[in-house]
Amino acid sequence: MNGPRIRLGVVMDPIRDIHFAKDSTLALLLAAQARGWSLHYMEQGDLFLEDGRARGRSRPLEVRDDAKDWFTLGAPETHPLAELQVILMRKDPPFDMEYIYSTYLLELAMAEGCLVVNHPGALRDANEKLFTAWFPQCCPPTLVTRDPARIRAFLARERDLVVKPLDGMGGSSVFRLAPGDGNTGVILETVTDRGRRTVMAQRFLPEFIQGDKRILLIDGEPVPYALARIPAAGEGRANLAAGGRGEGVELTEHDRWICSQVGPKLREKGLLFVGLDVIGRYLTEINVTSPTCIRELDTRYGLDIGGDLMAAIARRLEAGV
Repeated sequence: MNGPRIRLGVVMDPIRDIHFAKDSTLALLLAAQARGWSLHYMEQGDLFLEDGRARGRSRPLEVRDDAKDWFTLGAPETHPLAELQVILMRKDPPFDMEYIYSTYLLELAMAEGCLVVNHPGALRDANEKLFTAWFPQCCPPTLVTRDPARIRAFLARERDLVVKPLDGMGGSSVFRLAPGDGNTGVILETVTDRGRRTVMAQRFLPEFIQGDKRILLIDGEPVPYALARIPAAGEGRANLAAGGRGEGVELTEHDRWICSQVGPKLREKGLLFVGLDVIGRYLTEINVTSPTCIRELDTRYGLDIGGDLMAAIARRLEAGV
């Protein structure tokens, strides 16, 4: 875009520890740098509040598409966050109180005119499991409760369930339940912390064997290809972190229908970069914190997903929203 050089900040986990070949944040930073934008690196602990203003300790960042040497950091400088035109919030879960405190600081920066992607308030509101409830027409039969007896009744009705915590990631603490399973009691005690923790139960979808698809949306519009996570033999989870493998697939007509149902709400909430998880014909999760799979899809299909997101961000900046 014309005018002064865009200053883009990123809040992320330590860049030295990323998985170079797969890291989506690196793909986004490479795309921003390719547009001539300056990059400013922060970790969560670099954010702070002083005298009513959100501030940060950032370091100039240069990135390279080089598996042996992918970044250089400059000397730190401290400044109001609003001196950056854009901040990418790419801190991975856990989504804990420290994460929430960070969103408050980022929201103060937004109040001064900085564009934060994704919107900090929406990050707090859109729990990646529970946000699917706003789109029941897209979802399998679902129960959210902390009551083990209610889950047992749901199991008796649906006959085959997946139960998972609302704050998990990477397939952690995901259990499958079937009638007559002698471990049902201990599983429910564990996952609900004896009725003290709310969880999600969904009808088990056997189509997950064909892949748990990650569909990326940019400002509400889907990338035309998805990464289907295929479970390892004997594994009940398709997550790449649980040993699944990724295969590229073209979106189906039904996938696009799901995106059409979800996309307008994402735009309304300022969720510019989102990953939907789809199994068979059903939406199962909406990933808003730090969606992945950019590098895999770019490599398979010659895409530039990071560049497309930067173009969407530039349009928002030009429009002043």
